[in-house]
Amino acid sequence: MPPLYGLVLSGGESQRMGQDKAGLLYAGRPQLARAFDLLAAHVDRCFVSLRQEQKDDPLRIVFPGIIDTLTSVGPAAGLLAAHALYPKVAWVVLACDLPLLEAGTLDTLIAARHKRYAAIAFQSEHDGLPEPLCTIWEPAALEMLQNQRTPPGKISLRKILTNHDTCLLPAAQFNALENVNTPEERASVLEKIAQQNKDTA
Repeated sequence: MPPLYGLVLSGGESQRMGQDKAGLLYAGRPQLARAFDLLAAHVDRCFVSLRQEQKDDPLRIVFPGIIDTLTSVGPAAGLLAAHALYPKVAWVVLACDLPLLEAGTLDTLIAARHKRYAAIAFQSEHDGLPEPLCTIWEPAALEMLQNQRTPPGKISLRKILTNHDTCLLPAAQFNALENVNTPEERASVLEKIAQQNKDTA
């Protein structure tokens, strides 16, 4: 099996949130730092994906970074840049806006890895389709993604995962893959975290 590296996607513009999602605090720490530490414990090497204009950002500069080489293609830009630098490794790709994600979810994802699969993904709780931003992308799947770059425009990660040899796991438990894109969604997640803390107190 190829080596397993980690990539935290932090290059989004956070337009719906109105501020950088990577810098939002959960349990007193920026979400980017929490996501990086969580992922780094599961992989051989870990990186943060970022845009060119973010390379000197104080939040991101402390992490090993991979700068996007494409624009206007969505989160696929980070994946393609990582694959270009390290074409023979597999990547656990993680969005930086998953504050409910825990180590057990990543353990489940990695335990399902097998040479017959081009990717490992969880089913979405909402529509049953693959969740592309907490996923293992093997080199074969990334080659398929590379070949999907034309025509120009956003690249569908789900299309690759749906049409090829993907191991699709049941939806992650406890809303682990609930992403936070708006202030309202963040308020809802903070309430869930507070309730979880009460239940475990």
